[in-house]
Amino acid sequence: MYPIVRLRRNRRTSWLRDLNAETKLSIENLILPVFLVEGNNIQQEIKTMPGVFRLSIDQMIKVAKEASLRGIKSIALFPSIDNSLKSEHADEAYNIDNLIARAVRALKNTDIDIGVICDVALDPYTIHGHDGILVNGDIDNDQTVVALSRQAMVLADAGVDIIAPSDMMDGRIISIREDLDDQGHMNVNILAYAAKYNSAFYGPFRDAVGSDNKNYLCKATYQMDVRNTKEAIREIEQDLHEGADMVMVKPALSSLDIINQASTNFDAPVLAFQVSGEYAMMKYASQHGAINWERSIVESLTCIKRAGASAIFTYAALEVADLIK
Repeated sequence: MYPIVRLRRNRRTSWLRDLNAETKLSIENLILPVFLVEGNNIQQEIKTMPGVFRLSIDQMIKVAKEASLRGIKSIALFPSIDNSLKSEHADEAYNIDNLIARAVRALKNTDIDIGVICDVALDPYTIHGHDGILVNGDIDNDQTVVALSRQAMVLADAGVDIIAPSDMMDGRIISIREDLDDQGHMNVNILAYAAKYNSAFYGPFRDAVGSDNKNYLCKATYQMDVRNTKEAIREIEQDLHEGADMVMVKPALSSLDIINQASTNFDAPVLAFQVSGEYAMMKYASQHGAINWERSIVESLTCIKRAGASAIFTYAALEVADLIK
């Protein structure tokens, strides 16, 4: 007891604090999301996400090389397509020459040593902005699962390393896993967005991919209720049972309790997504002098890691890699 025990002794110098740190954020923990558009030599600023751009494939290749040189192990690709390509049933998602498929092939044809993750969901491709097939005002779960499996096969054939279903449909993991195996893609991993909440923090992302349709229905019938914990654990358990190799919790900062429970209860990698709204809040606050950007972004990611995340999607991956290197 005090004064014999003085806990501050271990905090008195920088080297002691580093020596005794229980959580260490490393570059290998970071995954860089990248938004894609058609064209060449294009960098489109995303107004709601300061410092983040939509990139043409050639520019994405350059960013992937920068990420790899910094020690980042994987990037995640998200499309922003022209409205003329969108449809009720997301037909462009099944096009073997769509934007994402071409981007994956282009990246795999380079010598850049970086993993490629692709989202599986229909919202960038539907005119209504939903993640699935809309029937009579609601998302038809089983029709959507069939569509998601078709989309996953297009990405696997293009050479993607990790398929990441983010749609929150029931049964989509086992359907995709069986179809992947049947088509010879046994080594393609599945990262299941297992606990994806119906969050208010996705706004800038929807702006980035062009799915911010003010007329679409609320996604509360398939994304999870933010008030629920036990439901999240059931979702994670189910996806792992169906064959997911890894699971995702999203959003990260408002779901630290779920990340912690998942990493404690399941012997599988638990990833987290520091979503667009979380990123944007810190960026805007730092731009107005309310917080220090460098300290706050590293602190937030360290706390996500401390909660139990094995890897973190963050739009600040390149900046953070430089900060912690």
